[in-house]
Amino acid sequence: MMCLKMKRLGELMKPEEGNPHEVEGVLNPAAVRGPDGHLYLFPRIVSHGNYSRIGIARVRFDEAGNPSRVERLGIALEPEADYERRGTGGGGCEDPRITFVEPLGHYVMTYTALSSRGPRIALAVSEDLFHWRRLGLATFEPYGDIEFDGIDNKDASVFPIAIPGPKGCPSLAIIHRPLFPGTRPEEKVAGSTCDVIDIHRESIWISYRDMSIKGGSDPHLCHFTSHHRLASPVAPWAILKIGGGPPPVLTRHGWLLIYHGVSNDAEPDSKNVRLRYSAGMMILSLETPSTILYRSPEPLLTPELPEERIGTIGNVVFPTGIDRREDIGSPHRFDVYYGMADDQIGVARLDLPQVLPSMKIGGNGKVLAASGSNLKDAQ
Repeated sequence: MMCLKMKRLGELMKPEEGNPHEVEGVLNPAAVRGPDGHLYLFPRIVSHGNYSRIGIARVRFDEAGNPSRVERLGIALEPEADYERRGTGGGGCEDPRITFVEPLGHYVMTYTALSSRGPRIALAVSEDLFHWRRLGLATFEPYGDIEFDGIDNKDASVFPIAIPGPKGCPSLAIIHRPLFPGTRPEEKVAGSTCDVIDIHRESIWISYRDMSIKGGSDPHLCHFTSHHRLASPVAPWAILKIGGGPPPVLTRHGWLLIYHGVSNDAEPDSKNVRLRYSAGMMILSLETPSTILYRSPEPLLTPELPEERIGTIGNVVFPTGIDRREDIGSPHRFDVYYGMADDQIGVARLDLPQVLPSMKIGGNGKVLAASGSNLKDAQ
């Protein structure tokens, strides 16, 4: 049986000694190619009091073409807007994802803005990756009786091209994971219903904004009016929570979406809680990305190294950046940049095979069975 796995390339970035901006960690970077063809990372850098900025670093490669080191280039964003700051002087710009959106001709950054209201999705745009214009917080129309506004939300990214919305209109599409009350992993484990899934309130969503409104810096691009539930927790390695990873990337199989999943790694019958963050993948339909064509029944990357198991928050691999290696003539090879225990940044490599492992897909992209798994409904 074919088994997809990521190959670790090693640690790439850790807190710089003597740098007060990084004393509490360097983690969860965006990764994107600039207009000059270089690869840039935008790590979350954390100073005292969990005060987070978004840095800029250029990736350097060794003779074999593997990422080997970074050059720090400064700060992309730091808390300035009211939705990024707490009343006590704290706050944060955290966990960015960056996509060059072709119809807009701009890079779009989605990031977590942390204020006294909690974590929210914010957007900013740039033409060159070095100068960013804030657009504000993402806002959402209700979905039936489900209100997204006023709910904590994280792990957002956008598609690089216009995506058909529910009404067929070319749309800016955003992937996000609302954190409804009671759906955090800690809450699920502490509660008595950790085996019960509320598929609407524990899912990854795709939301849409009609792109008939032009202009890369138009604040109306932050308002999303239509929604589709994409995927909910199913597999044991991701049963407590799933959420987005790097922005979706188009491949020969469809849209590649790396995502994270959370499970309880404590011993059976133990009263202790030890959360484990792992990484898996989905393939979404090119024509209708709300349809899942493939979902990995097992994780592609789990915490194994000491740097992944011990840190600010141990037992965590958290993918946020992805780079297609066309620069070395390998368009089916992807380097995935991820946070290691909320403290450092590592790189792992995914080579997509010509044929994916076999699995059965039911209506609307639901996984009915997969080799080596007991999945019944992966959506």
